Amino acid sequence: MSISMKMSGFREIEKALARLPAGAAKGVARRAMRDELKPVAATANAFWPGSSDDVFRIGSRLSKGQRGASAVPTGRSVTNLFVGSPGGRNGTPEAHLIEFGTGPRFQKKGRFTGSVAPQPMLQPAWDMHKQSMLEGLGARLWGEIEKTMDRRAKRASRG
Repeated sequence: MSISMKMSGFREIEKALARLPAGAAKGVARRAMRDELKPVAATANAFWPGSSDDVFRIGSRLSKGQRGASAVPTGRSVTNLFVGSPGGRNGTPEAHLIEFGTGPRFQKKGRFTGSVAPQPMLQPAWDMHKQSMLEGLGARLWGEIEKTMDRRAKRASRG
C-alpha cells in the first residue's frame, strides 16, 4: 500500500540529520519512527482475537518472500520500519491468514478443509493513528536530533 501526502518542515530536519554522522542520523530516525509506530502496534494487538499476547511488533527486517514482492525502497541511506507479525518460533506466522482471511481450501483428494473470514487488525490500527503519527514524527525527530547533538557535545567536551 502506498500513500501520497504533502509534508512541510522536513527539509530543515533533513539538513540537521545531514550534519550528523550517517550512523547517528539513522539511529535518530529509527528511534523517532519506532516511538511513533508504537500506538499502531498496540492498537493492532488490541484487535487480535482471543489473545493477550503482543503478536504485532515493530521491526526493520522483511523475510525473503516479502523483500522480493516489496515496492519498499532499500539502500544504506534508507530507513524502513514495519509493524507486523514475525514468523518462526518467536512470532505468529498465521497472523496474515487471520488479517486477510483465506478462500475455500481443499486437500488434494478434494476434501474441504474450511475457510477463514478476514478480521482486519493492522489496517484499522493504521487508519486510526496515521494522521497523528505523521504529525508527531517531525516533533519527535527534532527532539531526537537535539538529544543526540547534546550527547555528542557532552562526549566531545569530556575527551
